[in-house]
Amino acid sequence: MRVLLGPGASKGVEGLKPHIEGLRARGVDAAALELPRGSAERALPVFLKELRADPELVVGGHSFGGRVAGMAAAEVTPRGLLLLSYPLHPPGKPEQWRERTAHWSRIECPVLLISGDRDQFARIDLLQGAVNQLPRHEVHVLPGAGHGFHRELEQALDIAARWLSTLTA
Repeated sequence: MRVLLGPGASKGVEGLKPHIEGLRARGVDAAALELPRGSAERALPVFLKELRADPELVVGGHSFGGRVAGMAAAEVTPRGLLLLSYPLHPPGKPEQWRERTAHWSRIECPVLLISGDRDQFARIDLLQGAVNQLPRHEVHVLPGAGHGFHRELEQALDIAARWLSTLTA
């Protein structure tokens, strides 16, 4: 099983290097997928092309990359969806969470969301309510973590690797 991650909006695939190397060190076949900058709709065809070529992929990403992967998973069902710091809403605009999750009810695969309790892009109370749209989900909240995992990255990757191992069973 292969895992393909898209980067956040502010960094390219180089920003995912610690994530990819960390997953590989845990025995996961992981790679980063370069996404065009701009809107999620503009980046969507890149993930859709990969999923149509290999529907056994696990897709996901950090922030923007996870949002785009989720939109693709709503159209072509992957083996799983790994969302790291999902951008539930813009900072200071929590009322926009519904727009960012409108496609979630169409996602049929297992979903893992890992978020920090200090993430300015995802109020945890809203995230915990929004996930009820996903038929198969697991949520992990990392205490003290913001939008970009720093000290918490190893813990997040441990959680992700354990979850990914359940998809092959």
